[in-house]
Amino acid sequence: MGTLLPFITGTIWLYVLVRFIWPLPWGIGARAALALVLCLVAQYHWFLRRFFGSLASPELPQEVLVGLGWAFGSVLLLAMLLLLRDVAGGLAFLFSRAAGRAILGGRVLHLSLGALALVLSAIGTWQAVRVPDVKTMELALPGLPPAFDGYRVVQLTDLHVSRLLPRSWIAAVVARTNALDADLVVITGDLADGSPRARADDVSPLHDLHARDGVLAIPGNHEYYADYRGWMAAYRALGLDMLENGHVVIRRGGAALAVAGITDRQAASFGQPRPDLAAALKDVPPGVPVILLAHRPEGAAQHARAGVALQLSGHTHGGQILGPHLLTQWANEGFVSGLYRVGSMLLYVSNGTGLWNGLAIRLGRPSEITRIVLRAEKP
Repeated sequence: MGTLLPFITGTIWLYVLVRFIWPLPWGIGARAALALVLCLVAQYHWFLRRFFGSLASPELPQEVLVGLGWAFGSVLLLAMLLLLRDVAGGLAFLFSRAAGRAILGGRVLHLSLGALALVLSAIGTWQAVRVPDVKTMELALPGLPPAFDGYRVVQLTDLHVSRLLPRSWIAAVVARTNALDADLVVITGDLADGSPRARADDVSPLHDLHARDGVLAIPGNHEYYADYRGWMAAYRALGLDMLENGHVVIRRGGAALAVAGITDRQAASFGQPRPDLAAALKDVPPGVPVILLAHRPEGAAQHARAGVALQLSGHTHGGQILGPHLLTQWANEGFVSGLYRVGSMLLYVSNGTGLWNGLAIRLGRPSEITRIVLRAEKP
């Protein structure tokens, strides 16, 4: 992704240059200056990686990262709006040349698209960095013992603690989560960006996260980008029970519920244990319903066939922008946000609690702290 990203963002900039900047009624100097500024904005990921740390975690003040996120979001949204205009104008031209010219050549519409991109990006950036609201739902879980009826699980995922979402943000997330008085808290990967040393202070509020049956977590793909083993040790030191192809059994009297977790397939690139469902489910008592924590929603059909009752995932961030989220859905086996039924299994894909700083924008796909109330199926 790091190699392809400059070409992708460069193509976006080129489209904006041809379809927005060049037709502006300005002098050549002004248009060239705007083109240069937007080129730098489009390539800001490269500059961050080259001079300020890494693509996953640039070490810059939060205010700077928010500003860069807003600027890049503006370019991206402008390209999307221009594409919609060009498609609409092309279709209109098939029926009426006058209508097509009015859409494609209208000066007011042209300038309005630029202003709209700036406003939408500001809204989307604010949505990206705010503390998420709580989303509550009840799920009837096949085979759930009556003793677990009403059992409350809070899912956090894709926290991406970083300079963009620092200590103050994660402390607020922890406080909001603790206020839900959960029986169990689970974190389904991508907890932080950067090295354990760089993020030590930012992730420290996770130590205060609590629930009656503890806090369980799994690695996501971002855990592997900077000292995977160091991160596993750091998370355990904070009191998180990291499930790396393993499980725990929670008991209420004579009743039991298993929660299993698998690693992420990114492990293969770093010589770490790959996802192993069989190992995660080994020795789970027969007849005990299983909740599986899997960072990516992919593989859900296989997990369902293995007898998992509920899979909790993240990774997709809900697609982040309504409309283009369909591309994320296509890339994740048709799963992107919300509740799905896969065979006899339920799959819930969270929109994510935080997000990666490289695309700090959300429009129509809000972040969430997910409270799940489990219900025993009625006979």
